[in-house]
Amino acid sequence: MIQGIIGKKIGMTQLFTDDGIVIPVTMIQAGPCLVIQRKSAAPGKPGRAQLGFVEPRQVKNVNKPMKGHFAKANVPPTRRLREFVVDEAGPAVGASVSVDIFSESEIVRVCGTTKGKGFQGVVKRHGFSGGRSSHGSMFHRAIGSAGSNTYPGEVIKGKGMPGRMGGRRKTVRGLEVVKVDKERNVLMVRGAVPGHNGNYLYVLKDSRKRS
Repeated sequence: MIQGIIGKKIGMTQLFTDDGIVIPVTMIQAGPCLVIQRKSAAPGKPGRAQLGFVEPRQVKNVNKPMKGHFAKANVPPTRRLREFVVDEAGPAVGASVSVDIFSESEIVRVCGTTKGKGFQGVVKRHGFSGGRSSHGSMFHRAIGSAGSNTYPGEVIKGKGMPGRMGGRRKTVRGLEVVKVDKERNVLMVRGAVPGHNGNYLYVLKDSRKRS
């Protein structure tokens, strides 16, 4: 069994239970993926399988090394590749991996890139309260005092400063699988996942539930 799959974020919606409870879910286009390569297990480490995410549009501008890599597996070129842990009984090279590796009520973790928000100040980036908004205060959204006095005479490491916000890799753990649509390869998980709609995601099996 392989421990994960490549997907793409479709967007958020909501589902209703039989009791009328609203569940916010994120829809993920999980697969289909093709096994491009299998790596045998090293001493003390599990085996790994490289998956390629199959998309409707054709992949162009593939260089010669990657063409040979895909030709060796006898599969068409794919745009997104990722390695996942797999056991000996996992899928072979050239096989297809779909959303049916997951089941409802299963706990997964989703890894993706957060939305990039550009260069931001400390109020938006770190939640600083800022100063008074009244006229003449001269201190509205500034960072305030940045360092100490004589000792140590420098800005302490970890001080919240303005800077680039978002656009980083983030993993959300403990997400529950609410519904698995095998016909459309759509996975619905409870809650939000990183990134914008259309963002590539990596969905992995996770035994730890978020508190």
